[in-house]
Amino acid sequence: MSFTTIPSHAPVRLYRSKLFVPGSRPALFEKAAASAADVVCLDLEDAVAPSDKDAARENIVAALNEVNWSAKTVTVRINGLDTNFCYRDVIALVERGGERLDAVMIPKVGCAADVYAIDMLIAQSSDFIGRKKKIGLEVIIETALGLANIDEIAGSSKRLESLHFGSADYAASQRMRTTNIGGGNADYVMLTDTHPGQARDRHWNDLWHYPLFKMVQAARAHGLMAIDGPFGDYGDTDGFRAQAMRTAILGCEGKWAIHPSQVALANEIYTPPKKEVERAEAILAAMKDAQANGVGAVALNGVLIDAASIRQAQTIVQQMAMIRERTGS
Repeated sequence: MSFTTIPSHAPVRLYRSKLFVPGSRPALFEKAAASAADVVCLDLEDAVAPSDKDAARENIVAALNEVNWSAKTVTVRINGLDTNFCYRDVIALVERGGERLDAVMIPKVGCAADVYAIDMLIAQSSDFIGRKKKIGLEVIIETALGLANIDEIAGSSKRLESLHFGSADYAASQRMRTTNIGGGNADYVMLTDTHPGQARDRHWNDLWHYPLFKMVQAARAHGLMAIDGPFGDYGDTDGFRAQAMRTAILGCEGKWAIHPSQVALANEIYTPPKKEVERAEAILAAMKDAQANGVGAVALNGVLIDAASIRQAQTIVQQMAMIRERTGS
């Protein structure tokens, strides 16, 4: 029996969809700000060519000061610690980006020291400039080393808000025989047993189940959000939907959108279904009535409601309140 509580250091955020926008394409910033995405990530890493890194950084600094991001969460993916762009990204964002930036996303995190290094830069720059708002940290688990060290990474900083899974770089790091960014692989299958006169059925397996499950588990153990990463084929809406449904069931709160067409899909899939919301609201109403009447046990439609059911209901109702506030419905 453990009496250890799991506090959440992160602010409560709506995070169904995270739209990525290259920092080298400032013409897209206003469109992203006006989109239905819950989160916009201005990208300095993979989406920006090395020759454009400095200009992209200046574009993002200007956008943080000038664009009306309304109620959106705004983050920036910096360059990796293995580059000489990294420290300049952090200092420019903190010292010249104004107060609008919510979080810095660190790519290819391999150990807790990686997080500490960026935390230190943010802390010193924030102190130097007299920054008022605390900047959060997001990390991408996209290497075999990062997955192996995920528990120490998840507990590495009080700035840390979320863990994200990057399937493409993870596949490369593990030397997986696939070039897909998310989705399945026709050769990763099981065959049913042989029976005379019957063809053997092929059952596709999920390449990403283990790392995603492990990431969600580590996130929950440390009070963090868990966010699924990219699905590369943005023309395959069915494939996106299938993967997003799997990760939503596993416990992810949202998913990246690498194309604007994926935003509405992510918002739909990571919004709790109407039936779940209605049941959650009924559970909390039944609990309230039972408490008012001094009744110890709570039941709904002949089914006993336990403490876990109540906690699940509270989570769903809280999320729906944020969604209704954001969408006005």
